[in-house]
Amino acid sequence: MRRESVTVYRVSRIDTSTAADPSAPRGPSRLAAAAPILLVVSIAARLAWTYLVPNGANFVDLHVYVGGAGALDGPGALYDYVYADQTPDFPLPFTYPPFAAVVFYPLHLLPFGLVAFLWQLGIIAALYGVVRVSQRLLGGGDRRVAMLWTAVGIWIEPLRSTFDYGQVNVLLVLAVLYAVYSTRWWVSGLLVGLAAGIKLTPAVSGLYFVGARRWGVVLCSAVTFFATIGISALIVGGQTRRYFFDLLGDADRVGPIGTSFNQSWRGAISRILGHDAQYGPAVLAGIAVTAVLALLAWRAIGGAADRLGALVVVQLFGLLLSPISWTHHWVWLIPLMIWLLHGPLRSRLGARVLGWGWLALTLIGVPWLLSFAQPTIWEISRPWYLGWAGLVYVVATLATLAWVAATGRRSR
Repeated sequence: MRRESVTVYRVSRIDTSTAADPSAPRGPSRLAAAAPILLVVSIAARLAWTYLVPNGANFVDLHVYVGGAGALDGPGALYDYVYADQTPDFPLPFTYPPFAAVVFYPLHLLPFGLVAFLWQLGIIAALYGVVRVSQRLLGGGDRRVAMLWTAVGIWIEPLRSTFDYGQVNVLLVLAVLYAVYSTRWWVSGLLVGLAAGIKLTPAVSGLYFVGARRWGVVLCSAVTFFATIGISALIVGGQTRRYFFDLLGDADRVGPIGTSFNQSWRGAISRILGHDAQYGPAVLAGIAVTAVLALLAWRAIGGAADRLGALVVVQLFGLLLSPISWTHHWVWLIPLMIWLLHGPLRSRLGARVLGWGWLALTLIGVPWLLSFAQPTIWEISRPWYLGWAGLVYVVATLATLAWVAATGRRSR
């Protein structure tokens, strides 16, 4: 019997590292190659705008941080402090938890000009960090693409107002993103608890960790947050009790509800009705619709299996839930756009439309344009077309959540 020869072929391992990186650029890109230069030009232009253009930046919120922290030297003065040098029509009080004043305290020991300059550099560095961690949550990412996102992100409306006011939100967004990225429960818990201790809005991130069933993070963040209250009570004394029992929830103290810069359900409905809607039936109905869409979107993308997608779903819900969501609170649109354009649904037409649509919307700065047409920041009543136009971020958010809920389920 003839023995038949058998040929054995060795199959080498296929390198899938590039395919596994959903945020890697497709093919060579001259734009990506020029990313370092574009980033330097963008940073230089931002600093030039700040220091060479009249009213390029007023740093009013940074003044409040520094001045409020300095008020700790006067017992009982923290929540009596106001900054009115550039805002005589609305003296700005210190509205953050007392732990924020403790954290900011060293700033008042330095010249304010130096603090403002370093603060801007810190915002830029934190923005780059936000982009890089967002990429890593998607499984990788190219540094040059991150530079491009940073160069462009400097000029979207949430970042423009952040630079103008000297806001802290980018640093808090970075802390929450890294908390989701980290696999160490105590690191994640510390970051979320400290962020919420500085400014209450990051506390909504707890919904993500509850949904992801990371109970160690939930417990650690709660303990850390209450520890910030205890530390504040030891250092600030009765001002801690005053904040949490008397001032917390007083939205009027934070700012005018009806201004176009407030892109929350409460602000949007108030502009349409012509008075502060508070948490009345219309606002609660809007929040309920958002909650349903957010839950459907969470389930459609597989929940915490898609960490960046799930996190931005939670944050979009939090932005519409809050009584006041200034445009600088919407820094979360950077991770959202990265997820839409580089994430698991990036090949879908809807993802590209929404991603580029959000970018165009924020580069134009629609709430900023509407602010020129409103009578004053204090007057809630306005012509109907301005009231309905003020729904811009709300409607775009609902459209995004609805699309994710529908498309994500089909993709799965």
